Amino acid sequence: MELLIRNKWVSFSGSSSVKDINENDKFFVQGQAFSLSRKKYVQSLEHKDLYMVRNKIFYFFERKALVYNNKEEIVARVKRKFFSLHDHYRIESSLGDLQIRGNIFEFNYSITLNGKEVGHIARRVSVRDSFVLTLDDDLEAAFFVALVIAIDLITDRKQQS
Repeated sequence: MELLIRNKWVSFSGSSSVKDINENDKFFVQGQAFSLSRKKYVQSLEHKDLYMVRNKIFYFFERKALVYNNKEEIVARVKRKFFSLHDHYRIESSLGDLQIRGNIFEFNYSITLNGKEVGHIARRVSVRDSFVLTLDDDLEAAFFVALVIAIDLITDRKQQS
């Protein structure tokens, strides 16, 4: 499965669209305009919240973002070391050993689950941020879209500091 996550041209809240390779809508990402933790919601086509993603405001030696399900329970903690020569993210979730690994000089990341590569994220450099998420078909796409949003929040915060 391949999804294109693209920021909207004009959005004060940081909203995005998620489409398949045929440009059909799959999910929506709705941001909050005034939020210290930069909350964003991954929504179904019916605009029902599936996941909420936000930066952890206070952190020591690791940048973090949290992913909540629609019952407001934390389902993933995305962590990146504060000082690192690599762009590696560790994800604590019930799925198992989940890692997203990249290189600070490239915009490509591999997604591994329990040591097996299950997906890929390619960041496109353009006027607006966009990502191509490629996943094995048996994985829940909305959860991995939330992880991409979490990494984008961490990256944006890193660039602002």
